[in-house]
Amino acid sequence: KTFPGDFIAEGIDQTRGWFYTLHNIGTALFGKPAFKSVIVNELILDKHGVKMSKKLGNVLDPFELMEKYGADSIRWYFMVNNPPWMSTKFNVEDIQNTVLADFFRSITNIYQFYAQYANIDSVDGNETFIPIEDRLEIDRWILSKSNTVMKNYLDFMDSYELTKATRMVQSFVIDDVSNWYVRRNRRRFWKGITDSEKLAAYQTLREVLHSVVTMIAPFTPFLAENLFQRLRVNTDLESIHLVEFNKENLFQDTDLERRMERAQIIVSLARSLREKSKIKIRQPLSKILIPFSNPQERRDIAVVEDIICEELNVKGIEFISDDSGIVKRFAKANFKTLGKKFGGSTQKVANAIKELSNNHLKMLELNGFVTISIEGNEVAEIALEHVDIIHEDIEGWLVANQGIVTVALDTSLTKELINEGTGREIVNRIQSIRKELKFEITDRIEIQYFTTDSQINNSFETMNDYICSETLAVSCTAKENVNNQIVDINGSELQITLIKQ
Repeated sequence: KTFPGDFIAEGIDQTRGWFYTLHNIGTALFGKPAFKSVIVNELILDKHGVKMSKKLGNVLDPFELMEKYGADSIRWYFMVNNPPWMSTKFNVEDIQNTVLADFFRSITNIYQFYAQYANIDSVDGNETFIPIEDRLEIDRWILSKSNTVMKNYLDFMDSYELTKATRMVQSFVIDDVSNWYVRRNRRRFWKGITDSEKLAAYQTLREVLHSVVTMIAPFTPFLAENLFQRLRVNTDLESIHLVEFNKENLFQDTDLERRMERAQIIVSLARSLREKSKIKIRQPLSKILIPFSNPQERRDIAVVEDIICEELNVKGIEFISDDSGIVKRFAKANFKTLGKKFGGSTQKVANAIKELSNNHLKMLELNGFVTISIEGNEVAEIALEHVDIIHEDIEGWLVANQGIVTVALDTSLTKELINEGTGREIVNRIQSIRKELKFEITDRIEIQYFTTDSQINNSFETMNDYICSETLAVSCTAKENVNNQIVDINGSELQITLIKQ
């Protein structure tokens, strides 16, 4: 189950014969081909939208591309770029930067993460099954989301919406599996004891990987088969290309998916505010304000409050029943869409839109439409597409909005918060040094440091237990003669030495 390096381009030698190989395998095993249809793309243009021709010198050799990037990556690029019945502007850089660097690397990194810790804990996939109802909520969420994606994927495939299907799988792998589930569960894999909670994390991630590999198999047969064989146990079929799709009786929890989606939106908005204010994510903040419009909405957010706070590195959430105290809304008419509906009355309606109150605009964002009075006489229904809504922050707060979700971030910093933020920066640098020195992830260390910066020294003193715990350090002491590594902490110099125990 080890991971012997980058295998994205494996199987390229067989690229030209894969079509016939699948045909022959299917015929030998089942008396019929292993595929039901062949996808043929529309015209392939160069990246500027010009038809390829030898005369213009913009023709690309497909076999050279497959030798360099792999047939799987090119096939996936054609599907995810645009529907096959539309002409494709072929940009080689997109294969490297989007398919290989983003999507394929995400899949292989997820597997690499799983395999690395499974090897350490001697987990081989044959352990006693942990029932879904006994797993943590985040496990149940990713399994439910995976099954929802599978059902939608099969619907898209049945209706020949191949681009929608592949884009959905790509987004799920990058946003939900890699950037959310794996990142949020790293500590469960790190901890030394392989208890039922840790085993549930292994089983959940393996099940999700199996689902993803099944969905990408029609488009990336070599990558899918390679991953499947690495995950395979004795009770599995011989090949991923023999696995049948299934969307019946799959575990789904739509309420859980809704709550987690709300948490992801809130986290995304608040992170954008951190970037806007240039406050690093490692710097803790005191709170965020979240307005809610009904009790159910507040309950949904409260259930995932711990996740939101951990993701944003804030101490807590303060709920308010209305956002009028932190957000001002202004509106102006979108004449392009407004004129099509109201014709000669467009200017009257535009004047009425200017006068819409904050509450009217909230209802417009919530429901998608609002009924307004024009010059006290006529009544018109205004849709969201007829209006450009402008949000203006209240002084002292950073505010972001997406649809009905509004988040306000308190950026004030206390001495305690600054100490904690500096401590997290120190941990980050120590972890980087561990990697540079090629320490094993289980190696214990001794930390020696020296700095003239009072803030860094104060953080070492107040955050000593945290720093040692996060870096597997048995001790962390200040010394004057430290000459190993020099790192930057918020513009100040820190000398540090790590000694493996």
